[in-house]
Amino acid sequence: MADAATAPLAQSAENFLGYLRDVRRLSAHTLSNYRRDLRALEAYCATQSCHCAAQITEADIRGWVAAMHRSGLAGSSIQRKLSATRSFYQFVARETGRLYNPAAGVQAPRKPRRLPKTLDTDQMSRYLVFDGTSPAALRDSAMAELFYSSGLRLAELAALNIGDIDPRARLLTATGKGNKTRTVPVGGAALAAISEWLKVRRESPHETAHPLFTSNRGRRISARNIQARLRLQARRTGMHQDVHPHMLRHSFATHLLESSGDLRAVQEMLGHANISTTQIYTHLDFQHLAKVYDSAHPRAKRRKSE
Repeated sequence: MADAATAPLAQSAENFLGYLRDVRRLSAHTLSNYRRDLRALEAYCATQSCHCAAQITEADIRGWVAAMHRSGLAGSSIQRKLSATRSFYQFVARETGRLYNPAAGVQAPRKPRRLPKTLDTDQMSRYLVFDGTSPAALRDSAMAELFYSSGLRLAELAALNIGDIDPRARLLTATGKGNKTRTVPVGGAALAAISEWLKVRRESPHETAHPLFTSNRGRRISARNIQARLRLQARRTGMHQDVHPHMLRHSFATHLLESSGDLRAVQEMLGHANISTTQIYTHLDFQHLAKVYDSAHPRAKRRKSE
């Protein structure tokens, strides 16, 4: 009787799935995913005349990955199929002592890094016009101005207390990821909006830290409520897209970098531990420059015949 390495691939895969079900006690959903991934491997290997685990080489796995990539399968899906294949070969090794794993050194193609969505300066100016003088309108205006003024994360803005802002020095201290604090400038428009908000701000007697932004009940405003209020403002200004805190943070970083070109300063203000994280905004800047070039440079314009 053939062992797990030399038995038909479909039979070895079913034995592996039985092990996952009976020994590992994996869920039916997870087992279904493993079965689908291994059947995809079987189908490809059949086209290469590989009918058992022992016949499959690293070159076969690389060919399979290339075929999936050409078909348009997402990198994350390819990576999952590779992970299932590695686990299958680990099972084969335990059963037979054959340690060769053809999928061990193969990686899925990296998916292109998504550039963050931003608003341009005209869109930002339009977005930051808040109608009304109700406490909610004044608070929402102050929050939006502060996001755009200082590039804060959602959790950082929600956690701000009144004492974290120094209006005279035009600075605020935010607590970011890893409980790290940083001090960043606050623009005049944001300070003016905060001043108007503080005139009508309510605070619950249960709050002891004096949160900067509070709900209608006087409690510290929640992150979810902040997100909802920003989306509502986008609808009110007629924008056909959702505006969220990170979009305002991205817009802050992009506009600052476009004007100053100082990547290190932007890194410090955003609180990024590694400058490689901040460098994504240089791609946005180059994207902007490319659009200007394509629309303005005589030699960049395509001929009608092209």
